Amino acid sequence: MTTQNAPAATAMSTLMNTLPVPAPPSWAWRRGALILAGAAQLITISALNSVDPLAVTWWALLLAIAPAPLAAIAAFAPSPVNRLAAVAGVLVLAAGIAGKILRIGLFFVPALVVLAVGGVKLWREQS
Repeated sequence: MTTQNAPAATAMSTLMNTLPVPAPPSWAWRRGALILAGAAQLITISALNSVDPLAVTWWALLLAIAPAPLAAIAAFAPSPVNRLAAVAGVLVLAAGIAGKILRIGLFFVPALVVLAVGGVKLWREQS
Protein backbone atom coordinates (compact mmCIF):
# COMPACT_ATOMS: atom_id res chain seq x y z
CA MET A 1 0.00 0.00 0.00
CA THR A 2 1.41 3.39 -0.93
CA THR A 3 0.81 6.67 0.76
CA GLN A 4 0.57 9.94 -1.07
CA ASN A 5 2.25 12.36 1.27
CA ALA A 6 3.83 14.43 -1.48
CA PRO A 7 0.56 15.68 -3.04
CA ALA A 8 -0.89 16.45 0.39
CA ALA A 9 2.21 18.41 1.32
CA THR A 10 2.09 20.43 -1.89
CA ALA A 11 -1.63 21.04 -1.44
CA MET A 12 -1.01 22.31 2.07
CA SER A 13 1.83 24.57 0.96
CA THR A 14 -0.34 25.92 -1.86
CA LEU A 15 -3.12 26.62 0.63
CA MET A 16 -0.71 28.39 2.97
CA ASN A 17 0.53 30.56 0.10
CA THR A 18 -3.01 31.63 -0.88
CA LEU A 19 -4.17 32.74 2.57
CA PRO A 20 -5.06 36.44 2.69
CA VAL A 21 -2.69 38.98 4.11
CA PRO A 22 -3.75 40.17 7.58
CA ALA A 23 -5.51 43.51 7.71
CA PRO A 24 -3.49 46.59 8.65
CA PRO A 25 -3.99 48.05 12.14
CA SER A 26 -5.98 51.01 10.81
CA TRP A 27 -8.61 48.74 9.22
CA ALA A 28 -10.50 48.17 12.48
CA TRP A 29 -10.58 51.90 13.19
CA ARG A 30 -11.77 52.78 9.68
CA ARG A 31 -14.45 50.07 9.80
CA GLY A 32 -15.57 51.33 13.21
CA ALA A 33 -15.80 54.87 11.83
CA LEU A 34 -17.98 53.57 9.00
CA ILE A 35 -20.38 51.90 11.43
CA LEU A 36 -20.53 54.90 13.78
CA ALA A 37 -20.92 57.44 10.97
CA GLY A 38 -23.65 55.36 9.35
CA ALA A 39 -25.57 55.08 12.63
CA ALA A 40 -25.29 58.81 13.35
CA GLN A 41 -26.27 59.59 9.76
CA LEU A 42 -29.43 57.48 10.13
CA ILE A 43 -30.27 59.36 13.35
CA THR A 44 -29.82 62.67 11.51
CA ILE A 45 -32.05 61.58 8.63
CA SER A 46 -34.67 60.42 11.12
CA ALA A 47 -34.48 63.74 12.95
CA LEU A 48 -34.95 65.63 9.68
CA ASN A 49 -38.09 63.58 8.91
CA SER A 50 -39.54 63.44 12.42
CA VAL A 51 -42.70 65.05 13.79
CA ASP A 52 -40.58 67.84 15.32
CA PRO A 53 -38.00 68.17 12.52
CA LEU A 54 -34.66 69.89 12.62
CA ALA A 55 -34.23 73.12 10.75
CA VAL A 56 -32.95 72.21 7.32
CA THR A 57 -29.61 74.01 7.27
CA TRP A 58 -26.41 73.30 5.39
CA TRP A 59 -24.94 71.72 8.51
CA ALA A 60 -27.87 69.34 8.95
CA LEU A 61 -27.76 68.37 5.27
CA LEU A 62 -24.00 67.89 5.43
CA LEU A 63 -24.39 65.49 8.36
CA ALA A 64 -27.31 63.73 6.65
CA ILE A 65 -25.49 63.09 3.37
CA ALA A 66 -21.70 62.94 3.63
CA PRO A 67 -20.26 61.04 6.66
CA ALA A 68 -21.04 57.40 5.84
CA PRO A 69 -19.98 57.55 2.16
CA LEU A 70 -16.71 59.27 3.08
CA ALA A 71 -16.05 56.72 5.83
CA ALA A 72 -16.81 53.90 3.35
CA ILE A 73 -14.33 55.35 0.86
CA ALA A 74 -11.76 55.68 3.65
CA ALA A 75 -12.33 52.04 4.60
CA PHE A 76 -12.45 50.37 1.18
CA ALA A 77 -10.74 52.57 -1.42
CA PRO A 78 -7.18 52.03 -2.65
CA SER A 79 -4.21 53.74 -1.06
CA PRO A 80 -4.06 57.33 -2.30
CA VAL A 81 -7.83 57.80 -2.26
CA ASN A 82 -8.51 56.44 1.23
CA ARG A 83 -6.14 58.91 2.88
CA LEU A 84 -7.87 61.83 1.19
CA ALA A 85 -11.29 60.44 2.12
CA ALA A 86 -10.24 60.08 5.76
CA VAL A 87 -9.11 63.71 5.87
CA ALA A 88 -12.26 64.87 4.08
CA GLY A 89 -14.40 62.82 6.46
CA VAL A 90 -12.76 64.36 9.51
CA LEU A 91 -13.27 67.86 8.07
CA VAL A 92 -16.92 67.18 7.19
CA LEU A 93 -17.64 65.74 10.62
CA ALA A 94 -15.91 68.63 12.39
CA ALA A 95 -17.78 71.21 10.29
CA GLY A 96 -21.11 69.46 10.83
CA ILE A 97 -20.59 69.11 14.57
CA ALA A 98 -19.61 72.78 14.84
CA GLY A 99 -22.81 73.76 13.08
CA LYS A 100 -25.20 71.40 14.92
CA ILE A 101 -23.58 70.82 18.31
CA LEU A 102 -26.75 71.09 20.38
CA ARG A 103 -29.10 68.45 19.04
CA ILE A 104 -27.59 66.04 16.57
CA GLY A 105 -23.92 66.93 16.31
CA LEU A 106 -22.97 65.07 19.48
CA PHE A 107 -23.92 61.75 17.86
CA PHE A 108 -21.05 62.28 15.41
CA VAL A 109 -18.32 62.86 18.01
CA PRO A 110 -17.48 59.13 18.39
CA ALA A 111 -17.31 58.74 14.60
CA LEU A 112 -15.05 61.79 14.39
CA VAL A 113 -12.65 60.44 17.02
CA VAL A 114 -12.52 56.94 15.52
CA LEU A 115 -12.06 58.25 11.96
CA ALA A 116 -9.31 60.62 13.10
CA VAL A 117 -7.43 57.81 14.86
CA GLY A 118 -7.91 55.52 11.84
CA GLY A 119 -6.68 58.26 9.51
CA VAL A 120 -3.56 58.88 11.58
CA LYS A 121 -2.81 55.15 11.67
CA LEU A 122 -3.41 54.96 7.92
CA TRP A 123 -0.94 57.80 7.25
CA ARG A 124 1.66 56.10 9.46
CA GLU A 125 1.20 52.75 7.68
CA GLN A 126 1.68 54.17 4.22
CA SER A 127 4.53 56.58 4.89
